[in-house]
Amino acid sequence: MGRHGTIAGRKASQDSKRAAVFTKYARAITVAAKGGGDPEYNVALKHAIDKAKSINMPNDNITRAIKKGTGELDGETYETGSFEGYGAGGVAVVVDVLTDNRNRTTATVKHAFDKYGGNLGVPGCVSYMFDRKGVFTFEKTDGITEETLMEVALDAGAEDVIEYDDSFEVLCAPEQFDSVSTGFEQAGLRPLEADVDQIPSMESTPGSEEDIKNLKKMIETLEDDDDVQKVYTNCTIDLYEE
Repeated sequence: MGRHGTIAGRKASQDSKRAAVFTKYARAITVAAKGGGDPEYNVALKHAIDKAKSINMPNDNITRAIKKGTGELDGETYETGSFEGYGAGGVAVVVDVLTDNRNRTTATVKHAFDKYGGNLGVPGCVSYMFDRKGVFTFEKTDGITEETLMEVALDAGAEDVIEYDDSFEVLCAPEQFDSVSTGFEQAGLRPLEADVDQIPSMESTPGSEEDIKNLKKMIETLEDDDDVQKVYTNCTIDLYEE
């Protein structure tokens, strides 16, 4: 649990925020490109480009973001960061950001927590409840089975394959992400999503419908902000379900 809902729910959420998602991914590409504009020699950039292509970001947008990162075009200077706290009902929340104005982002995140019954905490207050893992999500189809994924994943260095109603998730240590990604690519298996995420090791269930409602609103507000890259919770309930 604690995952980002069903495949259908995540797709619907992503489709409704397409322009905002493009902005977030473009920023990630720009930051990664500071380490070099050739994805063949810059793993972080290759990863960022793959994510952008997975949501059909136009090539012109990708090229422009790379050029901003390499200095060929003028662009903002971004810094990464994260915020931690508790949402309504005591659910742990981690917010990853990429911002050109830390003070603005801090105020925005704090406002979202305060407005919907949460409490923004200090660094480390909830991150101990999460483990960083490489996560590859595959939609269930006739051509993708647990046995097929297991064989490729374990050979490439993955730790586990988890089955859900509509999908499979393959987990690996962050340092094995690239080798597992390469293994899937060589086997002709393309994940729907692939990233290094925060996976909850301790879970929490909200105590009321009002708590669930406020959690959903807080996450939606946070994800609508261009500075926010990802929001993680340890909630056992699908917060993306309508």
